[in-house]
Amino acid sequence: MNTFPLFFKLEDRKVLIVGGGDVALRKADLLSRAGACITVLAPSISTEIQALLSDSKHELIYKNYNKAYMAGGRVIIAATDDEALNHQIHTDATELNIPVNVVDTPHLCDFIFPAIVDRNPIVIGISSNGKAPVLARLLRARLETLIPQGYGKLAKLAGEFRGEVKAKIPTLTGRRQFWERAFEGKVSQLMFAGNENAAAARLQTDLDNTASAINEKNTADNVSSESQTVKNTVGEVYIVGAGPGDPELLTFKALRLMQQADIVYYDALVSPQVLDLCRRDADKVFVGKKRSNHAVAQLGINELLVNSAKDGRRVVRLKGGDPFIFGRGGEEIESLRAHGVPYQVVPGITAANAAASYAGIPLTHRDHSQSVRFVTGFLKAGAPNSNFKSFLNTDETVVFYMGLHSLPRLTTGLIDAGRSSDTPIAIVSNASMPNQQVLTGTLANIVELQEKSQLPTPALLIMGDVVGLHHDLAWYHVDNEQNNQNAADTDDNWLRGGKAAAAKAPTSQQAHALSMVANLATAGDVEQLVIG
Repeated sequence: MNTFPLFFKLEDRKVLIVGGGDVALRKADLLSRAGACITVLAPSISTEIQALLSDSKHELIYKNYNKAYMAGGRVIIAATDDEALNHQIHTDATELNIPVNVVDTPHLCDFIFPAIVDRNPIVIGISSNGKAPVLARLLRARLETLIPQGYGKLAKLAGEFRGEVKAKIPTLTGRRQFWERAFEGKVSQLMFAGNENAAAARLQTDLDNTASAINEKNTADNVSSESQTVKNTVGEVYIVGAGPGDPELLTFKALRLMQQADIVYYDALVSPQVLDLCRRDADKVFVGKKRSNHAVAQLGINELLVNSAKDGRRVVRLKGGDPFIFGRGGEEIESLRAHGVPYQVVPGITAANAAASYAGIPLTHRDHSQSVRFVTGFLKAGAPNSNFKSFLNTDETVVFYMGLHSLPRLTTGLIDAGRSSDTPIAIVSNASMPNQQVLTGTLANIVELQEKSQLPTPALLIMGDVVGLHHDLAWYHVDNEQNNQNAADTDDNWLRGGKAAAAKAPTSQQAHALSMVANLATAGDVEQLVIG
């Protein structure tokens, strides 16, 4: 580390700012929020600073700089545009052993102002060590969107209960487990939903129940009794839509629950980048289904979910796309409900939306399509969907899931049923991913085009006049798309090729950043988090 991150207590401490312009105003605004007693020293001080520091605890001195005004200062800020004066302030502060910051001059700074995410009492500081302050501010903006305001309220609630928890739960391990359950369970969910009173009541109930369970056991058996209490508690199942593969398309709630999971059951269509965002120490179990190859039958998956939850585990069922659009999420929650297991469902961006958006094919358009229909190429028990006469409306866009392997049957059936052979149709392979490919044609020639191009699964078919907009509206990898339609053999497809292919895939820096943020955001025993 070039610098070591620290948090200064400045409540009622003197901070001297030399300078009275816009730069001094920005620093004074930040420092006033920390409760500092601010002295501004400058022959001319802006009206904005005067308004900001109107409280009697602050002092405005309309004079030129003099070393004597440093007396009693906790930190010194040099915010002038006089380079010689800034060097003098640095020299004087160094002689007095007072930390000094010369704005925009890193080599004259004993400390650096970070970009700050304030979730009081949670505070996150981001610093580039003066190398790229604009980048630090952009990272702060990203964190602002990822970290709910509820974390600050949750931390305040924990502070109110901290003494009582310590008194009623005698062991460090027991307290850690109690707070983990609170921060990752119903208490945090109620707080994030804005139900502060309900969150406090739930925390009190959980504490009383935990203390009662401990008191019923022998003192020497405290730790094991607490563990048993946790084990006997029924867990919860989170049915989470993982989206089409791009980790940036995950919802904030999906990311939060993925970080809470004790065990993750994931599908074949969940990308390695998305799976990497799950809690690092969670068990990850593949239960995916491919055509004619089901690693675990659906009834077996249902049983796994129920049994894991009854063991007290927090279970994430991670499904490609959206759980309720050809994801069999409904069948899974029917099973959970029948066994009395609590569950939540987190929607995801379904493959149809992703494929259409990333291919530049609007699913609806006032000039071309007034409705859209999502259809599966195969029905229950593998029976083909042959209801072709229902797809003859030219004002409708039809998206076929699981239709690539039956493309000849679909096109022939549609034409025989009366759909024009000139109807535009597109194949979108690996939608939203770096190896996405799009192939467009008509019902008459798409089979021949696919035989030449061999686009791999996972892929969707989009049929309708809106497909004709693709060449004008395509934006994702548009420069390389036409040249790459014959590329990316299935064996080289990192999404379908397992660990070996995934190792060749380009690393997503943003995915790793999201993972880091999610880990920080769920670190319940940390009062202040710093990214240096």
